[in-house]
Amino acid sequence: MNNDYDIIVIGGGHAGAEAAWAAARMGCRTALVTMQIEAIGRMSCNPAIGGLGKGQMVREIDALGGLMALATDEGGIQFRMLNRSKGPAVWAPRAQADRALYAATVQRMLRETDHLDLIEATAEELLVEESTALPTRNASEGQELTERKTRIVGVRLHDGRVICCRAAILTTGTFLRGLMHCGEEKIVGGRIGEPAAVNLSASLDKLGFTLARLKTGTPPRVHRDSVDFTHLQPQAGDNPPVPFSFMTPRITQRQVECWIAHTNEHTHDIIRGNLARAPMYSGQIKSRGPRYCPSIEDKVVRFADKQSHQVFLEPEGYDDSWMYCNGIPTSLPRDVQDALVHSIPGLEKAEIVQYGYAIEYDWVPTDQISSTLESKPVAGLYLAGQINGTSGYEEAAAQGLLAAINAVARLKGTEPVVLGRDQSYIGVMIDDIVTRPPDEPYRMFTSRAEYRLHLRSDNADARLTPIGRRVGLVDDQRWGQFQQKQAAIAELRALLRETHLEGRSLQEWLRRPEVRLRDLASQIPALNMALYATAVSDAVEIDARYAGYLEREQRVIQRYRQMETKLIPAGFDYAAMPELRREAREKFARVQPRSVGQAARISGISPADIATLSIYLARHHRESAG
Repeated sequence: MNNDYDIIVIGGGHAGAEAAWAAARMGCRTALVTMQIEAIGRMSCNPAIGGLGKGQMVREIDALGGLMALATDEGGIQFRMLNRSKGPAVWAPRAQADRALYAATVQRMLRETDHLDLIEATAEELLVEESTALPTRNASEGQELTERKTRIVGVRLHDGRVICCRAAILTTGTFLRGLMHCGEEKIVGGRIGEPAAVNLSASLDKLGFTLARLKTGTPPRVHRDSVDFTHLQPQAGDNPPVPFSFMTPRITQRQVECWIAHTNEHTHDIIRGNLARAPMYSGQIKSRGPRYCPSIEDKVVRFADKQSHQVFLEPEGYDDSWMYCNGIPTSLPRDVQDALVHSIPGLEKAEIVQYGYAIEYDWVPTDQISSTLESKPVAGLYLAGQINGTSGYEEAAAQGLLAAINAVARLKGTEPVVLGRDQSYIGVMIDDIVTRPPDEPYRMFTSRAEYRLHLRSDNADARLTPIGRRVGLVDDQRWGQFQQKQAAIAELRALLRETHLEGRSLQEWLRRPEVRLRDLASQIPALNMALYATAVSDAVEIDARYAGYLEREQRVIQRYRQMETKLIPAGFDYAAMPELRREAREKFARVQPRSVGQAARISGISPADIATLSIYLARHHRESAG
């Protein structure tokens, strides 16, 4: 077969858009195959980007050279920095977006990208061929082995066309055998008005993948003109709004208000009285849904003592008449949705323009992918987004970006990028799903990160932009701006160390919780803060204020890194370790951990298992060296 493309990306959601953008910008001939080009970047659920843990991840995507933050800054209509009352480790940017403007921005950015073709079609079958892998050594017997390896070579489309590739990235979202539920009604589809991808699941099954089912849901939307805002609490954004991208100097577009409503006991009585008609409770849906974004039915059952739940009414755009009812996702029948919405003060006469629904879809349990997001059954095939059991636009985009980086690295023969838990929220997420395959849709939170004081939203560029530059995603403009910022930070830090007040350096003064940098500047004429951008002064102040905590966390990180540097050879023979428990042998063989540190994080693995593994690894290294 002749290669038409270096990389084919299948799916036009947030993972697919990010993957296609990255692969093409790194110089690979790339095709993005999607059912509808006009649906690329579409927000199928909440028209918002960011939030707790998620906002940090979007900043990381941006720092590596991705597109999500840039598109959000252009399409955002309300920006808020969450958790401002708490420490900077948990500050999280969030933006309400104009649904149409955001998607249009993503589509424009992709159309303007060199080396990228957009193909409107449905992928029906993954095409593979068998190849001879490089010889590997059996760790127990020392003999050379040659094994056959299945690798991706192309994709067959619904119209019979075949496009060839050297690598492919599968980003199917909720479309793999998607089935929507609204009460007793069931509709085959990936989201409202769009068909499901049915044959692709059969293709994955044929290639030896194990598939499972997950579920997610979405709330009803109401017409803006039918809402009584006098009974709702307004929620404004920040003034001034803080951009997502390190490349955006300021947000200039008009900001809008969101609104807060509340359910009540009457609402809950309506729901409780109709649980038998709810697909999750009638047995119609058997798959697991997201624990941390439950349906209103689940909220009422699980939190029976709560008399009220918040409902955030969020506009879907400047000129869009729809409002998203965040907080009441449901798959109850339409008549019940009418009753429960109308029971909420302010929504008594609300016109529902789209009813809520649940959707079940296929996913690939993640013991079948490696830390690079490459699948184990098929070489050169990468999986990203909800196919890996995650939920949310941000989680999907981050995986799409890393999948593209590693697919390009594979084609170029360079080292893959595997981000550590101490480097990024992206690294935390990928390590989590690989070592502990989720049994419900995975969602990122700040609490999942052990080193969150180091993984702040403000310093994502310092952590990751050099990596983005190394792989070819960070262009000269971004790199130059990054270097200028880091130089200014270094200059201001030096000034604080060298300038004293009452016998103490200004850096020492900043460790006192009641002292702010602007207070010191008012007393020290030499400290001219007008010379430094807010992002520079904030970074320096945060690092100075939390220096003791950062130093303590750094010592923990050093111990973590020691475990991560103890790498496990590919194809290591766990069956040749009789002292290892059978469960541990099976889990190590299935997950194929990259390091002793990652092996220790696999659920069900004990310290004794790690001690045994370490002994065998040391013996293996001695034999290899001798």
